[in-house]
Amino acid sequence: MLNNPVIWFEIIVQDMERAKAFYESVFQLKLERLNTVNFEMWGFPAAMDKVGVGGALVKMEGGVSGGNSTRVYFSCKDCAVEAAAVPEFGGTIYREKMSIGEYGFIALAFDTEGNMIGLHSLE
Repeated sequence: MLNNPVIWFEIIVQDMERAKAFYESVFQLKLERLNTVNFEMWGFPAAMDKVGVGGALVKMEGGVSGGNSTRVYFSCKDCAVEAAAVPEFGGTIYREKMSIGEYGFIALAFDTEGNMIGLHSLE
């Protein structure tokens, strides 16, 4: 295999402004409006020459948030830092930072739309 198998992610939202504020605040980044025709998308920063996966928040007719059929893990230097920011910006913590052995640490949280997200760090 030459590349990582995951190429894109989408997080379905109901209230785009609330969701944008949550993700921009917790991860200290700016989302960028993507040119789409039938739905609204705001992309996370992505560089094609870097390791990682690009993705976006998506609001579309019939889109249902919550269900947790997909979990996205965000890379962090220390996932406890972003986990601490989650409640401050309207989310809730499901599981505080915990060890996953040789693979580092994770924390699990719900965003403002009811989606469970993962936070991952090596320290």
